[in-house]
Amino acid sequence: MLRNLAVAALFASLCASTGWAQSPSTPPTATPPATAKPVAKKAAPKAKQPAANKPQAVDVGPCKLGVISVIGERYSVQKFGLTIFENEEAEVPIDWGLDDLVFARVKAATGGDPGVRRIAYPKGAFEPFYHPKSRFIPDPNERLPAIVRGITPNVSCDRYLVATTYKGELPGSRMMLNGIGTFNQGLGNLIRHSHLFANISINLIDGRSYEEIKRPFVNFGANFAASMRLTEDPLNKLDNDQFPNPPATASSSAILRERTRALITDRLDRGLPGYLKQD
Repeated sequence: MLRNLAVAALFASLCASTGWAQSPSTPPTATPPATAKPVAKKAAPKAKQPAANKPQAVDVGPCKLGVISVIGERYSVQKFGLTIFENEEAEVPIDWGLDDLVFARVKAATGGDPGVRRIAYPKGAFEPFYHPKSRFIPDPNERLPAIVRGITPNVSCDRYLVATTYKGELPGSRMMLNGIGTFNQGLGNLIRHSHLFANISINLIDGRSYEEIKRPFVNFGANFAASMRLTEDPLNKLDNDQFPNPPATASSSAILRERTRALITDRLDRGLPGYLKQD
């Protein structure tokens, strides 16, 4: 009986030992920290692409008339007294768009004809015309046909209309008025009067031979009627307090600018039709 108890005790011990080995105590597993989700970056706004430059209008078709205006860089301010020793003259640089005005009036006179083109030219191209070096024998290179030929090597127009200024004599006197400007005339500081003037010349040049096209009696009727006017043209009249003193103030005078543009417009609108008519 003791032997049986010993065997039973040994068997129970083995079973207990085997049960522990099969079921070991498992330590608690640490919960891994939650992985933070990456913050989605906002897409940077796309830089705006610069707007494509609009293509400039290109002249197409044949050029019937090329317009060259050389009147708009200087403004004359002149004073006349009883003797030549009282006379004063100054030229003031201006930027009043007078050359633009000439082209606009030509376009208007031709009904907006697309065959009328404005011709660009380098600065100083007409300096030989306005300030010729030849005194006794005229130099052909200082005349308009040669200058126009030189600035239009890649242009092909049937004709060229060239607007320039000139020195003209004040009617009833020996006083010369230079180009476009204003003058003040009188005795001392009391009896004086002021006027505007616009001495503009229109020249036509053949686009193939570069010879001048003469218009000897152009607008004769209109010019004769103007010369017979009994009263002074109001476009020429200027109040004395509007005369620029000193002359340098002329360029900043809105009154002079608008009055001068009105005078030039009148002269062009009266003179252009005779030059633009077809032979």
